[in-house]
Amino acid sequence: MVTFSIRDEIVEVINKLFIYTDSQDWEKLQNEVFSDDVFFDMSSLGGKKAETTSKEICDTWQKGFVGIDSINHLAGNYLVHIHDTTATVFAYATATHYKASATKGKTREFVGTYDISLLKHGYGWRIYQFKYDLKFSTGNLDLS
Repeated sequence: MVTFSIRDEIVEVINKLFIYTDSQDWEKLQNEVFSDDVFFDMSSLGGKKAETTSKEICDTWQKGFVGIDSINHLAGNYLVHIHDTTATVFAYATATHYKASATKGKTREFVGTYDISLLKHGYGWRIYQFKYDLKFSTGNLDLS
């Protein structure tokens, strides 16, 4: 039988965040990744910085990805700090969006860092604080 370390369990949730977002599996994001309530900060991209729900996050992302043919997040350089039933994760990440019908370039890329806090519930680790800091973006940003 293989068992995961606590760090492995936490990193698995972070990987699921990006994989489920790329596959647009909103139900799994809500059930396996986010707490019901999340302090969500996407202000570096012009988004909101507020307490919200996992459903509202997924609804916003779903609307934002309409018309995009492919989404690819690559993340790494995880720095994980565990404190009993809470944990923090710092990560670098790159998000690439592809739209085949775009005429001014078919891709856009966002490069930044994440500060994520997780809480251990009875059913596993879940993200309850999420902050993205955009470093730079390139490409056809409106995918027109």
